[in-house]
Amino acid sequence: MRTVSASRGIVTAPHHLAAEAGRDVLRDGGTAIEATVAVAATLAVVYPHMTGIGGDGFWVIREPDGRVHSIHGCGGAAASADLALYAGHEAVPTRGPLAANTVAGTISGWAAALEGGTLPLERLLRDAIRHAENGVTVTAGGAAIAAAKGDELRIQPGAYARVFEPAGRPMAQGDTLKQPLLAATLRTLAVNGLEDFYTGELAALIAQDLATVGSPVSAEDLAAHRSSRPEPLTTRIAGAQLYNSTPPTQGFASLVILALFDRLIANAPDSFAHVHGLVEATKQAFLLRDVHVGDPQHTPYDFQGLLGDPAALDELAARIDPERALPWPQPPQWGDTCWFGAADSEGRVVSAIQSTYFEFGSGLVLPQTGITWQNRGSSFRLAESGWNALKPGRKPFHTLNPALAVFDDGRVMAYGTMGGEGQPQTQAALFTRYARYGIDLQQAISAPRWLLGRTWGEQSTTLKLEDGFDEAVYARLIDAGHDVERIGPLTATMGHAGAIVRLPEGGLQGATDPRSDGGVAGW
Repeated sequence: MRTVSASRGIVTAPHHLAAEAGRDVLRDGGTAIEATVAVAATLAVVYPHMTGIGGDGFWVIREPDGRVHSIHGCGGAAASADLALYAGHEAVPTRGPLAANTVAGTISGWAAALEGGTLPLERLLRDAIRHAENGVTVTAGGAAIAAAKGDELRIQPGAYARVFEPAGRPMAQGDTLKQPLLAATLRTLAVNGLEDFYTGELAALIAQDLATVGSPVSAEDLAAHRSSRPEPLTTRIAGAQLYNSTPPTQGFASLVILALFDRLIANAPDSFAHVHGLVEATKQAFLLRDVHVGDPQHTPYDFQGLLGDPAALDELAARIDPERALPWPQPPQWGDTCWFGAADSEGRVVSAIQSTYFEFGSGLVLPQTGITWQNRGSSFRLAESGWNALKPGRKPFHTLNPALAVFDDGRVMAYGTMGGEGQPQTQAALFTRYARYGIDLQQAISAPRWLLGRTWGEQSTTLKLEDGFDEAVYARLIDAGHDVERIGPLTATMGHAGAIVRLPEGGLQGATDPRSDGGVAGW
């Protein structure tokens, strides 16, 4: 695969149909923001195992005038989602009605992003509606997840089996997936407006559906939901200003990793010093994340204060032993996600990410609307207080985080990935390859990667590495005390990454992950 170049606009997404939908919006005069909404809607149809309108979404946007801002389409726990609701449970279930305990915020994020837009909503949702009605071909990745998770999904209340197993079996590669209920829902939004999801005709159907399947989320919870526009977190490294989303996302950890690595000596890409340095920076960042990152209304920690304090970052970096690994027994975080980005000819660059958390979220597919509802609230702790404790209205910890960098030479880069625990790590790998070592954008994504922590389907805290590093690197990592697990060729375990770069003179570049079904569409 090669880095794609364009002059008028560019889109990258983990499914080629979504990238094409965004590019066509740019061709029709839309902005990068409008193109991103088209991508988001299309992904909800063509990649339903990874994302959907029943989940949450986060945006970081750089405007042509240089302003960087963010949008959080993130829902809180239902008013009735308290500890009494989970009496007898040791943890919030990961599937089923009690897992569907938060409002879906994605659509509110779209609405906030589109304020002041020019193209009609019908145009932005056109491709998503067409694909939902006419059907899309099931990919190998989608089929593998449907087969692996079918037993736990088809038993959930709602329309999962009717929508995703119409032939009485899991979807297979090459099957045509049609979603007429979701098409009707998207058409209702196109006609009535996005606010209809929370307070209108569609909201009434959603509330009925949620009550029918046993979710605690009510019509009142939907109506009370609002998106937010927090200032993005930012930190300075050599040659660039980095941006990411605030809590409840782990954007803080992503920025800390790069800020710490900027202080380490690692002269060659994919060397022991490069990999070890980023893995150890990850550990320091995750130790902070797992204590402090949650609903920002329920933590006094000054995230931006640390990121803006060179002395504090120096002290954290000094904790990293350049030759030895810090023991790592920490539990992993989960999450399957879609990151996507777009840039237009006016200079606007968008980094966006949305998810239903686990594959197919809670497993609840709403019977009248075809919406797959997220299980993001299954990450809550059933505790009276402390980190990520369940409270009505509280927003859960999010692995999602969209990254953006503004270089001193005028380049602007949007980048990100799916992958739960792996998101900050993959971001760090591709960004440092491109920004610190000058590696081609596509090669920075295609090259072998590593992951400290979870992999799909198992709890694991090993340091997993794909094939392709120098053999001496594996050996030195083991000697340094890392619990190395070699997992073979390129694999989706390492996430579905993507990146776009706006060059100083206005040219555009984009790349996608060979581990995904993605595409880059330029104009």
